[in-house]
Parts: sequence; structure tokens; C-alpha cells
Amino acid sequence: MDYRSAGVDIEAGYKSVELIKDCVAATYRPEVIGGLGGFAGAFSMDKYKSMEEPVLVSGTDGCGTKVKLAFIMDRHDTIGIDAVAMCVNDIICGGAEPLFFLDYIACGRNYPDKIARIVKGVAEGCKQAGCALVGGETAEHPGLMPEDEYDLAGFAVGIVDRKKIIDGSTLKEGDVLIGLASSGVHSNGFSLVRKIFDMTPGSLGTYYNELGCTLGDALLTPTRIYVKALRTASLNGVTLKACSHITGGGFYENIPRMLRDGTHAVIDKQSYDIPPIFTLMKDAADLDEKMMYNTFNMGIGMVVAVAEEEADRAVACFTEAGEKAYVIGKITAGDKGVTVC
Repeated sequence: MDYRSAGVDIEAGYKSVELIKDCVAATYRPEVIGGLGGFAGAFSMDKYKSMEEPVLVSGTDGCGTKVKLAFIMDRHDTIGIDAVAMCVNDIICGGAEPLFFLDYIACGRNYPDKIARIVKGVAEGCKQAGCALVGGETAEHPGLMPEDEYDLAGFAVGIVDRKKIIDGSTLKEGDVLIGLASSGVHSNGFSLVRKIFDMTPGSLGTYYNELGCTLGDALLTPTRIYVKALRTASLNGVTLKACSHITGGGFYENIPRMLRDGTHAVIDKQSYDIPPIFTLMKDAADLDEKMMYNTFNMGIGMVVAVAEEEADRAVACFTEAGEKAYVIGKITAGDKGVTVC
């Protein structure tokens, strides 16, 4: 008897590491010390000595049940982008620059080619976010997970000078809310999505004219990463007063998290284009509209508050960074919360 007969293939683990070395190295920033294969990742902070009061900001998240679609479609090259996006989009809401990322893959069996495809997606997400992939773990769990399944999570660390933390403390009546378009469902609400549609290769392979692609392609589209957009605005002198990453809980749970007491967000749902995937889901299951806004991002992946006089410049910066940006609402006086009308 040996470890392989117990379900863990050490040699497969070695092969996985060999297959991902190049894509991991491609994410390295000058601050990375050492390389892949050590017990821990090292990152020099020397560059940030000029900050008056440097603050580390961290976040961890996963892709939820979206991974189920990757299993069914046998497509594993984009789910890693989702893992990075879910973490870095959270920490940039506080004004932090993402520095490095680590991933964790738990699988029933280590198939090196599949693991390599997953990690290549993680590396692509890190490149989009400008952060380094400094480490990770692939853990085989025989008997605990089916051999063909896995779960993926990640952890990101960023840095911001304390005086530049975005915390909503300067929000006031009259400030403008700008929405950055999502790429679709992103990585939240998939437990409901999987109830609406048949999760079979035939159903996911069905082409919809309104989507311009198959259902599976639309649902597996990776989460947008908004790091470049927010940093472009900040570097061009736009003061970002508050930010909200629209994840699980949609508008009703996430937008209030960016508000200070005494402020209320009013969102005009007619102010931007709602992607057809949401209309398709609503019609297919006769979903209540408020529930939709309380579950999904409804086409807006990030909400940013700025002073009214800076709104046009902010939209221009976000557009320059490659995002679709819309003025979607305003801040009023009132109880902390959001009205979608």
C-alpha cells in the first residue's frame, strides 16, 4: 500500500507545478522575491516606504457554484479569472492597489492538465489586476470530493496610504453614483441560475440570438476586473468617495455597505443597459424584479460615488480604462439604504 493507492498522486502534483511555472512567473512584479516552489511567497515592501501610513488591505473569496458549469462544459481556463476578480474587486473598494494573490484548489483527483488550465486562468486574472501570483495550493481530497470536481478560492493583499482609504466618510447629498458595466452574471447567484436552466451539455450548448452566443458561454463569461479603471480615475485626480462591488445580495445588500449614516442611494434602473442574460432568466422563471436586484448584479459590477462636478471626468477615466460607465443615480439625505426606481 502507498499514497497513490489511497487516492493521492504525488507525481501528478509535481507535473502540475511544472505545467504552471511559466504562467505564474509571467505575473511577477519587481517586488517578488524568490520563485515558485518554496513554502511561502515573499514580497518586498521597500517601494512603499514613501507612504506616510501604509495600510495592508486583504480579501478572500471563491467562485461559488459557478464551478459546476466549468465541470459540465469541461472548460477550466476562465474560472481562475473569476477567483481573482472576486478578491481584488473587493480590496480596491477600499482604495488599495492589489499587490499579490494566492490560490487554493481542492480537488477529488489531480489531473495536471486541468489544474494547469485553472491556474492559467488565475494568472490571467492577476495580470489584469496588476498583482503577482506568489503561491498557492492544490490539495487532493479522495473520498471527500468526486474525482472530476474541484473548488477554487483565493486570497489577495493590497496596500493603500491611510489618508487615501475610500470609506464613504465624505459622502453627501448631491454626490453622483457611477456604475461600471458587468460582463454578465459574474460569480454570484449561480445556485439560482442552476435552478432556472437545465445544467446539461445540451442546454448549455443552446444558442440564443439575444445573447449572441450559447447559454453556457454567456454564463461562464468571467467576472470583470475593475482595478485598472479605479486606479486610472484616482491617478487622474478624481476623488472616489465610496465604492461598492456588486456581488451576492445585488444592489440591496451591497450598495448600503458603501454609505455612511444619514445618506441614501437612489438608483435609476433606466439609466443603463441591462444585459439580455438577466431578462432571459427573469422571463424563464417569472422572477420578481426586486428579487433580481437583490440577487444579481443586473449589469452593474461596481458602483462608485463622486462629487457632482467630477462625474464627467470620472466617466471619461473609466471609459479610457476600457469600461462602460454610466451615471446611474445620486446620493440623497435619509436613512442608510438604497432605492431602485
